[in-house]
Amino acid sequence: MDSRVKAVTFRVGAFRRRIARVFALQFLIVAVVCILGIYGIVPTVIVIAMIVVTTGLAWLATRREWRPVRALARLVNRWDGQPPDPESLNLEQLSTHTDADVASLAQGLHGFAMRLASYNQRERSFTRDASHELRSPLTVIKMSVDMLGEEDGLSDFGVRSVRRIKRATREMEVLVEALLILARETDASADDQYFVVNDALRKELESARELLSGRPIELVLEEPARFALQGSPQAFSVLCWQLIRNACQQTEQGSVVISVLPGVVSVRNRTTTQLPGDDGRPLRVHGADRHGFELAIAQRISDRFAWPLELQTGYGQENIARIRFPHPLPADAPAESAL
Repeated sequence: MDSRVKAVTFRVGAFRRRIARVFALQFLIVAVVCILGIYGIVPTVIVIAMIVVTTGLAWLATRREWRPVRALARLVNRWDGQPPDPESLNLEQLSTHTDADVASLAQGLHGFAMRLASYNQRERSFTRDASHELRSPLTVIKMSVDMLGEEDGLSDFGVRSVRRIKRATREMEVLVEALLILARETDASADDQYFVVNDALRKELESARELLSGRPIELVLEEPARFALQGSPQAFSVLCWQLIRNACQQTEQGSVVISVLPGVVSVRNRTTTQLPGDDGRPLRVHGADRHGFELAIAQRISDRFAWPLELQTGYGQENIARIRFPHPLPADAPAESAL
């Protein structure tokens, strides 16, 4: 604060003392008028009028004393998630007769508004810088790996290494997208788009099949239904990718089935009979993992966009994840009619 604010002194209990004086004066006047009326010195009509006038003046005085609290209440009630104007809570605007409790409340709200504005600025700076500084190297890595994979005479070890780099790059790319989605505030333009769920899933499965090349896992898309959503297609893709990746990690050999039902998308892993590995021992089977990093990201996205996520363990080693969408739309509806 500057020297002017520091020079202002707010007295504790000033509001209570002034209200006590108002009501004490009101009581004294009413008592005197009533005594004069009882002894017939003042007519009854004047007694009633004096009581009404005194009560009205007391109400106006109390209302005037409550004005700073009412102004703070209106300011808080107008908050819509965006930081208010910090200067509207500056202590310089308060009268020297303001109670110390009200001044303390205004000072606390002023500090909170300043911290909120600073936090929003840091969030915008982080998402802007992270979006550029993280995506650019990933793009370079992807292009370099694709060029390396096309080289002739690459050994089997080199092919496996390129495949692992591709998988790790894709996982890192999706992770960056997920963290940016969770870090950003709601974007009305990006989070309110019309898209068909089935088409978005096919695109994700094409990328997932490429990364699963060489593993005995089959990705199957079942489409008993077809519907669309009004929301964020990027968030939906990241959410489904996390569930598919989690199901693949729980399956050494078998299939991962993605089913599109009316208003529901389910992801389940079906483990086939395990064949012995190279060392003669059966391949390891992953149990249900409800606390993995993929599910943690999926749960946060589901909470953010109000798409309930359910986890269930089925027969054997089958684990099922279901995403329910409260407001599905027809897949053939034009984007204008869905708005």
